[in-house]
Amino acid sequence: MERYEHPAIADVDICRLFAALSDPVRLAVVRNLARHGALNCAALTMDRPRSTMSHHFRVLRAAGLVRTTVSGTEHVNALRKTELEARFPGLLRLILEEGGD
Repeated sequence: MERYEHPAIADVDICRLFAALSDPVRLAVVRNLARHGALNCAALTMDRPRSTMSHHFRVLRAAGLVRTTVSGTEHVNALRKTELEARFPGLLRLILEEGGD
């Protein structure tokens, strides 16, 4: 079973977080997770190749934005909403507003 590494929330760097969100695909993934809750990778592909999406999920995990868990053959991604809100109060609300793109 594949296990993913996730940074401790105390180690999440705001510059790395913003760098991860600078890509429109990754921003869309985060917004979809915020809107719909945890989703498997297939639900988040947006008609892009698996290898491309794997890269995007890896960047989001490394930045501390998402947590990926394995359930059987499914890889389920969830936004670390509560943790991120505690670390950076109000930041997610700004990120998740869709008027700015």
